[in-house]
Amino acid sequence: MPNRVPMTPEGKRKLEEKLKHLKTVDRPENIADIEEAREKGDLSENAEYDAAKNRQGLIFGQIQDVESKLSLALVIDPKTIRSEKIAFGATVDLTDIDNDETVSYQIVGIVEADIRQNRVSIESPIARALIGKEEGDEVQVKTPKGIRNFEVNAIEYK
Repeated sequence: MPNRVPMTPEGKRKLEEKLKHLKTVDRPENIADIEEAREKGDLSENAEYDAAKNRQGLIFGQIQDVESKLSLALVIDPKTIRSEKIAFGATVDLTDIDNDETVSYQIVGIVEADIRQNRVSIESPIARALIGKEEGDEVQVKTPKGIRNFEVNAIEYK
């Protein structure tokens, strides 16, 4: 049995939107591109046709990938979690002890992680270090730039 893919309801909704876009926009556009390229004649030397067929394969692969992730989805709504400890879905406010900077991260599934939005994968080093910790705890995280030390200021499930 393949592993379940944890995600928030928002992450599932975004995957469903992506799948819908692939099927209702990208694939029909690609089919039209293939038909248009076919009408230009000799397919053996038709770069537009080759490009459209390559794109068709990419779209097909993306559809399969998203459908697979959705079929394995384990949707966890952070709003339903009542815990003093850090777990999947938690939004955690931290202070970097070494430079006194504060940062906030939400721990999400790998398919919805986006560091620009401060959403870190449950499989990331920082999330793994934070799981099970409570407010006031200090956490050491091994990063590519060395060990960083954080203090947990607040935990929220929203």
